Amino acid sequence: MAADPVLPPVRSKISETGRYLQMFFLAAAILMAAFHARSEAFITFSIIFSAIVLEAFPFMLLGTLLGGFVEVFLSRDQLLRILPKEKKQAVAVAAFLGIIFPVCECAIVPVVRKFIQKGMPLGSAVAFLLGGPIVNPLVFSSTLVAYSFAWDVAFLRVFAGVVIAMGIGLLTDACFSRKQALLPFPEQTACGCGHAGCTHTHGSSGSRSVATKIKAALSHGAADFYDIGRFLIIGAFIAAALQTLVPRQAFMAVAQGPFIAITAMMVLAVALNLCSEADAFIAASFQPMGMPLSAQMAFMVLGPMLDIKLILMYLAVFTRRMIFFLAFQVCLSVFLAMAFLEMAQWL
Repeated sequence: MAADPVLPPVRSKISETGRYLQMFFLAAAILMAAFHARSEAFITFSIIFSAIVLEAFPFMLLGTLLGGFVEVFLSRDQLLRILPKEKKQAVAVAAFLGIIFPVCECAIVPVVRKFIQKGMPLGSAVAFLLGGPIVNPLVFSSTLVAYSFAWDVAFLRVFAGVVIAMGIGLLTDACFSRKQALLPFPEQTACGCGHAGCTHTHGSSGSRSVATKIKAALSHGAADFYDIGRFLIIGAFIAAALQTLVPRQAFMAVAQGPFIAITAMMVLAVALNLCSEADAFIAASFQPMGMPLSAQMAFMVLGPMLDIKLILMYLAVFTRRMIFFLAFQVCLSVFLAMAFLEMAQWL
């Protein structure tokens, strides 16, 4: 058979939602630079914003490139052979698949969709969907760097993410059948790179030259980097603006009530749509404001599992009932886990 032509990745409609926000934040930045360049507030904002972006960008770049190469060179069938036959064991293994399939949440939904089409059990797919972006080695590394190599913080994030992913995966298997949870799939689906309409046959054995595959991997990585980079910029902008404009006393007041702080950081995680390879830098930036670790951890655990862009992506895979179930269970599990962490610190 003739090799499939390498087409440039086509960005999904979901990725276009950031365009207006991009334009708004660009205009706001230009106006700020034009009228407040010498003010103390603008200088503080610029330092915080630049620090967050410059620290996070290398991890995002490496992650998107690695995701592109994994997508092109590694067959999904090979990955599915790793899963045990027994459901509970399969869910446990799936929660750790991010170690060998390092895809952040920005591109994991189309990958999970293809896994489900190839026969992955529903609970295992949910466990990988929720746990994969946190177990990702690059996410672990970025968390280490963001928290000045505090290994306990990085391991705690992975542990919390895996436990929640496994628990919701097992609960999904108990509560839903595939027919109840999944939408019917059209014949032509996304290739797993996060871009609708891509016709690449990734992981095919020898049907394309190595040079062609490398070109496809770089193309996917570049498109992913552009798609998710805007969310980092917007998130860093908002985080820097909050820390510059909101009085420290307000942060201290929120931090005094740890459960309020956890809730506030969870809302922020859903709203900011950050990539899991960069969100640790945003969370760590609230540390000097007195935000408790449990609230920072809530931000880092919930964000890769549930945010606005993920909910929109879920609409292409799951039924509305399943999406509501996932959203409720993820939010409840993260809140309870972080409340337990806070109480454990008191003890």
